[in-house]
Amino acid sequence: MAAMNDADKDPVQLAFAIAQRGWRDALDAHRLAPPDGGFSSRLAALSGAARIDAKICREAHAAGYEWPPHRGAGKPPWELQPESGRRGPEDLWRVFDSAVIELNRASTTTDLLEVARAYEVIGNAAADLAEAIRREDLMNGLLPKARARRGA
Repeated sequence: MAAMNDADKDPVQLAFAIAQRGWRDALDAHRLAPPDGGFSSRLAALSGAARIDAKICREAHAAGYEWPPHRGAGKPPWELQPESGRRGPEDLWRVFDSAVIELNRASTTTDLLEVARAYEVIGNAAADLAEAIRREDLMNGLLPKARARRGA
């Protein structure tokens, strides 16, 4: 996308800047995070941010923009890397790791639709992980179980 200097005048660039900020904030929440019950919530937030970025990339493509190619983002935050001892089903982590590689690859192109698809894949992978880890954390007591309400 073009330089963000005129983002306040261009609604597509403003939406893109906001979406990218949400993505960076979601990634930052994983940096140096403790291995706690908030892990599934952080993954769910990452999923939401990725889905917003995918939507904005599609809208920007429709408005005639291109993705500004750059080096891939590299490794995700430590808590999302295989060597961190991350919790959750290994098969879902393999899908997530592949999605990270694809997003890094897509970000080196100018194709906003390719980047949008990569964000969608990583968003879906993070959502699946978030739900699986949330269930595990409920079962092992890391998250409190919801209290049943009593009838009147």
